[in-house]
Amino acid sequence: MYSPLRKDFVTLTLGEQHSRSYTNGKHRRQSCWRKWKQLSRLQRSLILFLLAFLVICGIFSYPSLSEQWKALSDGSVKEDWVDVENEGLRPIHPGLIPKVVPGVVQEESPEPQRPNAPVLPKPQALKKPPSKRGPPALQKRGNISEWQVKDREEPANRREDEEEKETKTVISWRGAMIEAEQGTDPQPSARMKEAAGPAEGEGASPLPPVSVKPVDRAQAVREAFRHAWKGYKAYAWGHDELKPISKTHGEWFGLGLTLIDALDTMWILDLKEEFEEAKGWVEKELSFSKNVDVNLFESTIRILGGLLSTYHLSGDPLFLDKAKDIGLRLMPAFNTPSKIPYSDVNIGKGTAHPPRWTTDSTVAEVTSIQLEFRELSRLTQDPQYQKAVDEVMQQVHRLDGKYDGLVPMFINTNSGKFTHRGVFTLGARADSYYEYLLKQWLQGGKKEPELLEDYLQAVEGIKKNLLKQTSPSKLLFVGELSHGRLNPKMDHLVCFLPGTLALGAHNGLPADHMELAVQLMETCHQMYVQMETGLSPEIAHFNLQNDNGRDVDVKPADRHNLLRPETVESLFYMYRFTQDSKYRDWGWEILQSFNKYTRVPSGGYTSIGNVRDPMSPLPRDKMESFFLGETLKYLFLLFSDDPELISLDKYVFNTEAHPLPLWPSAS
Repeated sequence: MYSPLRKDFVTLTLGEQHSRSYTNGKHRRQSCWRKWKQLSRLQRSLILFLLAFLVICGIFSYPSLSEQWKALSDGSVKEDWVDVENEGLRPIHPGLIPKVVPGVVQEESPEPQRPNAPVLPKPQALKKPPSKRGPPALQKRGNISEWQVKDREEPANRREDEEEKETKTVISWRGAMIEAEQGTDPQPSARMKEAAGPAEGEGASPLPPVSVKPVDRAQAVREAFRHAWKGYKAYAWGHDELKPISKTHGEWFGLGLTLIDALDTMWILDLKEEFEEAKGWVEKELSFSKNVDVNLFESTIRILGGLLSTYHLSGDPLFLDKAKDIGLRLMPAFNTPSKIPYSDVNIGKGTAHPPRWTTDSTVAEVTSIQLEFRELSRLTQDPQYQKAVDEVMQQVHRLDGKYDGLVPMFINTNSGKFTHRGVFTLGARADSYYEYLLKQWLQGGKKEPELLEDYLQAVEGIKKNLLKQTSPSKLLFVGELSHGRLNPKMDHLVCFLPGTLALGAHNGLPADHMELAVQLMETCHQMYVQMETGLSPEIAHFNLQNDNGRDVDVKPADRHNLLRPETVESLFYMYRFTQDSKYRDWGWEILQSFNKYTRVPSGGYTSIGNVRDPMSPLPRDKMESFFLGETLKYLFLLFSDDPELISLDKYVFNTEAHPLPLWPSAS
């Protein structure tokens, strides 16, 4: 019998839990493919689409990755950020960086050596919060007319140029260019110090000192003049007045009043290029042989006074020849029965007449032409000019109708008598009578005692009859007397008085004149600072009773500002005689307010209609010639450090701010 077959292998059965722990690579690949094949066509399409999308995104992101890598190694950004070795230093907070002001020269400080350290790309700049300067109303927009919107575009288009010059500008409520705050920067706050990094002694290296010269205020006046002149030259060249908003001109006499009024201002401000082009117009274009009526007073103080002053400053006989021409053409005004001149003259026909509505002339007009005609006689050796104006003063000196040295506002050209008696003011129609009493006395060498007598008597009359104090702050002001009743009303024109009083005290008149000047100067200053725009109204009314807590009230019809010079004129005198820097500071505030509310971007400055509303000051589209002839001139002299620049011991200013020399015997 045969034996059973022998088996050459062993059967091994693994448990289920062990069978799952083993597989080989081939089996794995076969399983993935099997699972892929088991997917539906839609599932496989979606997976392929996602893979393709990821590949495409990777391709497009490659250039930006290259740029970032390049930025890490590019030396061009070294100027932006430096860390590691300068770890204790932080960027300077913007508020601690001194502002760059036009006309101000900064002292250069040596640039610190930067270590060669790794640099990072400059982060994105944070947006600057909106400016909060000025009254809250200025932070809003509204009631902006077409010309305001149009002018707003000009500074925006020039932004790149201004950044290159490092000059900061702000756009005002109406698009006018507002200069960056031109004063010394405030001390940094605690928050600013924290943002600037640890202080010295706390482990940080000290920041390099930055030296900045004080603001050049005189240079700021030059810039303001150039801006005004830019508008006049572009839109009103050779005409009387600029209309800066409508970019055209206004005519009064057709004799280039603004240009002639500004001649000596340009000389004093050392604006040689502007002076030469204006002189060229006077030489080639200015002619007085025109059939036109001119006002005797305005033509005398602006044209004759401006030409005489420019002749003395420049020495050019061209201006004296023109002065002789206009002076002779004005003489028919004195052909009256009383020798009190008519108000109007036709310089082409050689005839004169009073206004159509009256035979009266105002007292200020007939008694504020003496400085100019007297000087014309001295220069020409022709006595007719001085004789004519001296007769007027002698007659007024003898007239009845004065009240403690105060004179009425009107005088009749036929009878030579005062009219409208009983009303006495130092404002319009009478103001410069008092000014010229003192200045004629100074001009002639202090040899005419009747002029000094009338002046001293008038000052006593002012103190006795017109001075009052407000109830809230005890401000001293000059009111108006109307038939025995005081009206607490004071024109801005009256603000010439502090300067005139100070000039008299400087020349030996009673010391209490200076004390009065100081008090009235404060009142004129308050007429500015108590207004929302920082600009004085044309007329102010003062409170004698503390009804509303305010010293100054302004009626709607009196809220305009014409860019008048009287307050800055007195500030100039007060600073010259006292050297008190507060008068300069007050003048600087006024100039800043002019720049903020009256400056027109295309050139020029405009009078405004409402000094109480900074949001809508109502531009009037007119720049009077006296803004260049007086206001900016007095501001420049106020800020000048040269006491010999138009020394008040050598010159006397006419009422249009044209300096005329004191006669030799007065030295």
